[in-house]
Amino acid sequence: MESLALHSLSTASATSFSLSSRTSLHRRSKPIVKPSQPSVFPPPSIQTLRSPLKPLLFAALPTPKRPKPLLSPIRAAASQNENDPPSSPPPPQGAKLVPLFLSVSIGLIVRFLVPKPVEVTPQAWQLLAIFLSTIAGLVLSPLPVGAWAFIGLTTSIVTGTLSFTSAFSAFTNEVIWLIVISFFFARGFVKTGLGDRIATYFVKCLGKSTLGLSYGLTLSEALIAPAMPSTTARAGGVFLPIIKSLSLSAGSRPGDSSSKKLGSYLIQSQFQSAGNSSALFLTAAAQNLLCLKLAEELGIIISNPWVSWFKAASVPALVSLLLTPLVLYKLYPPETKDTPDAPAMAAKKLENMGPVTKNEWVMVGTMLLAVTLWVCGEKLGIPSVVAAMIGLSILLLLGVLDWNDCLSEKSAWDTLAWFAVLVGMAGQLTNLGIVSWMSGCVAKLLQSFSLSWPAAFGVLQASYFFIHYLFASQTGHVGALYSAFLAMHLAAGVPGILAALALAYNTNLFGAITHYSSGQAAVYYGAGYVDLPEVFKMGFVMAFVNAIIWVVVGGFWWKFLGLF
Repeated sequence: MESLALHSLSTASATSFSLSSRTSLHRRSKPIVKPSQPSVFPPPSIQTLRSPLKPLLFAALPTPKRPKPLLSPIRAAASQNENDPPSSPPPPQGAKLVPLFLSVSIGLIVRFLVPKPVEVTPQAWQLLAIFLSTIAGLVLSPLPVGAWAFIGLTTSIVTGTLSFTSAFSAFTNEVIWLIVISFFFARGFVKTGLGDRIATYFVKCLGKSTLGLSYGLTLSEALIAPAMPSTTARAGGVFLPIIKSLSLSAGSRPGDSSSKKLGSYLIQSQFQSAGNSSALFLTAAAQNLLCLKLAEELGIIISNPWVSWFKAASVPALVSLLLTPLVLYKLYPPETKDTPDAPAMAAKKLENMGPVTKNEWVMVGTMLLAVTLWVCGEKLGIPSVVAAMIGLSILLLLGVLDWNDCLSEKSAWDTLAWFAVLVGMAGQLTNLGIVSWMSGCVAKLLQSFSLSWPAAFGVLQASYFFIHYLFASQTGHVGALYSAFLAMHLAAGVPGILAALALAYNTNLFGAITHYSSGQAAVYYGAGYVDLPEVFKMGFVMAFVNAIIWVVVGGFWWKFLGLF
């Protein structure tokens, strides 16, 4: 089968010819050198087009026109052809008015119209109003996330709700800086091509059938995840380019009926598996680290967190990773069952990539060192953030990354800004007693129904999961609701470590329920291989499949570990 990916995506360079140049046309008489064939898999930095390009044809050179005399601006505007399309209006500036009005209204209603409970101080109630307005803005997006969070922080200072020091206290939070550094590690994986090489190797070994191809991609992501702590970077920088190339080679194109041949299944399988890969390791996703930090503020301290997290997640996550491609193969089957050309294509790509480069070896060694320190750091007295700082310093010293790479990683600095705001506000709400008051109210409600702690655990976990239909960010969901739901669990009598870990695992699993539920959701949906109804349908179905696996398998495993 001829590979569509082998069609050349030529770049036509426009050459201008001057009338005074007598040699330019003569030089065109030299033979045109045909560009070399591109790699079977496009590099991550090149966006694969939705349909193959038609061959470019040489057209006759246009006859140069005599330049028109210069006109004044007024006469030039008057002489414009009436048939010319009107110039597009400039993009709107500032905040979007309707989301701005709704976000601010929520805070004002809570502050001035909702009666303040007797148990809550005026300062705490005012901070709650600002916090809810900030969260509403994160969902409705009157401004970019970082800008809106900064405005919320400014409001808390201007109104005297928080002092400048307490408002900015979270900017020195170790977990937040660990998240920021994780973005730089992910950039190193993409820049060196190491993640691409690992995934391609799994395709070569397991890619003879569509199901094997899916398992190869799923297992390679699970292997990369602990050292590449960004689900969005893994999706957009490593796996989506490979899936697109494999799909096009099988005649499966986005946006038409051929997408069902291969592309739709591979996209859905990788998308639904990614949540379990993120839940398997503490350092596989930024929100995992944030969850444990918020749990620590409520008094739930997990010793040796990297090992404890992996031990509790290992059995249910691995079972889900092994079952997800198979379940989707039955519920959402691809039309193409065999992919005999895929291993050869992967082998060809590995050959074109050449031997492992020095920078890739440095990346491997650095990440092994970082993971080792994350695992053994507590015994060695090295905090997780210090281990990450050591790793980043090595990458900078050896030139794998340069400082411009760090400066250009906008998502890292944006995360620093709005994460710190949410964590700071959530921490102050805890200190001022809002979280304990809310959890007490919920505990009384649950007690009125005479629910045991396992029943309360199920109700709260399900509520936390399905509320994510209202959120467009996993980390935003954590910052808004994790502390409150954990406090409700504790008030209902749920064992603390079990509640903290289960909520954190849930945070990864609901990242695949919609096309906006996470960063990787937008990446995979944007590829054009799956329709919106399919995303919601399979997201809902796989949510129940994951729930059954994590409740049944995880329940027995957590009982064995003594978490309850």
